[in-house]
Amino acid sequence: MDINTATQFCGVIGNPIEHSLSPAIHNAAFQKLALNFVYLAWKVDRIGDAVRGLRALGNFRGASVTIPHKVAVLPFLDEVDTTARHIGAVNTIVAEEGQLLGMNTDATGALRALREGNAPLKGASVVIVGSGGAARAIAFALAAEAEVRRLHLMGIEVDERRNLATDLRDKTGVSVEEEDLDEGGLKNVLPEARVLIHCTPVGMAPKIGRSCIPAKFLHRELIVMDVVYNPRETQLLIEARTAGCRTISGLEMFLYQAVAQFERWTGQSAPIQVMRAVLESRFP
Repeated sequence: MDINTATQFCGVIGNPIEHSLSPAIHNAAFQKLALNFVYLAWKVDRIGDAVRGLRALGNFRGASVTIPHKVAVLPFLDEVDTTARHIGAVNTIVAEEGQLLGMNTDATGALRALREGNAPLKGASVVIVGSGGAARAIAFALAAEAEVRRLHLMGIEVDERRNLATDLRDKTGVSVEEEDLDEGGLKNVLPEARVLIHCTPVGMAPKIGRSCIPAKFLHRELIVMDVVYNPRETQLLIEARTAGCRTISGLEMFLYQAVAQFERWTGQSAPIQVMRAVLESRFP
């Protein structure tokens, strides 16, 4: 597809940005459907100036927002959806009729990955390890859309975990329990758990071969999702599969957050297999 005066454009806003896979994923999808779109990468320091500039451009359709701007972008948007507002962070901007709308497709992407993996969510008790940005997105998505019964939050950062628990209790109807990420906490919650979602950087490249969940706590009734996607098979997922657990790779969450973005920007169903092939080529 030739770029011309009718080409609509999207991009990713962040700093650093050189590592982003988003241009490869989205441009492959645009090409597959022969859409007159292009996706670029923008290294941005001053987020307010960047958003004001994009707002002024007529062919701007939307943007991905990544570190360090997911929170700082909020004041510059016209509207933020409920889940993103509760999370306190946006990873997607959609331009519609002169307005800039903020969403968090990390949340919807995680939820779709869990559902595609047949995780039993409705009425379930779910364990989330970690309390940072990914954990917040997933916890609020589960509370708002999946009708889970209880969330068990486990993490080393006590204040961060407590803040997340308080926000969930105040803004949703889900029951929330906190546990320390230690032998005692794991022994309390994992035997009865059916879904475990790991949301810390432990096991991420280059520090592979590590897990904060000892293998002895994993059991075959458990579905384990790791948001880390590099490496594609983390130590946690390897040990979970050995224990007979069903597993969901972080690549699935990454894929489906991009799918949700593509479909909002274009109004068309995403070519999921094309997007998956791009990701899998980078993480065989």
